[in-house]
Amino acid sequence: ANPLPGTVGGYPEWRFLNHACEPNTMLRGRVLVARRRGVDIQQRGSGNIGATNVARVLGKAPALLVLLLDAGKAAVPTYLALWGGQPQAVVAAVAFAAIVGHCFSPWLRFRGGKGVACAIGVYLVISPTFSAIVIGAFVAVLAVTRVPALGSAVGVWVMAVLLTLYRSPPLAALGLATAALILFTHRSNWRHLLARRAAGPGGEPAPPAA
Repeated sequence: ANPLPGTVGGYPEWRFLNHACEPNTMLRGRVLVARRRGVDIQQRGSGNIGATNVARVLGKAPALLVLLLDAGKAAVPTYLALWGGQPQAVVAAVAFAAIVGHCFSPWLRFRGGKGVACAIGVYLVISPTFSAIVIGAFVAVLAVTRVPALGSAVGVWVMAVLLTLYRSPPLAALGLATAALILFTHRSNWRHLLARRAAGPGGEPAPPAA
């Protein structure tokens, strides 16, 4: 049970929401570490600092670490809100704050990642069963299209539908808001895909989607 009204584990809710975004200082650290290796991750590949572009620029091992860190930094505050016995509206707000803080980090001039790994971390906490379905949808779409952005978009909308049908209104709102956000953060991918389709089989390939 929550020890005090208006708190998460005894900590004021408004401060907890603020700190849900603070692990995103890791974004700044990630950029600095890449630069120490002689790579400016924001100037290579798609310019995104998420796992897909990190894999393209630095390799699979750094990308896996990025994926785990991004998922973990969103999963931890979400789990703590649940553990603190918070109403689901607060849990949803904390989870969304972590995702938004990743996508629009003040440390990177309100730029950041695209939010997919953070969403995975949040959803693994909220519903491991639904997360397994979503990951399966992502893998299926990726296997057919070879476009991670499409797999991500399908996955988050599958989760949005599942949360809307089988969970509380606050969690449904979280699912829908997250799906809309991830569509927005992938807007450059959609432009590339449309340009590639318009160019036809003989056209110039679009830059790789991240």
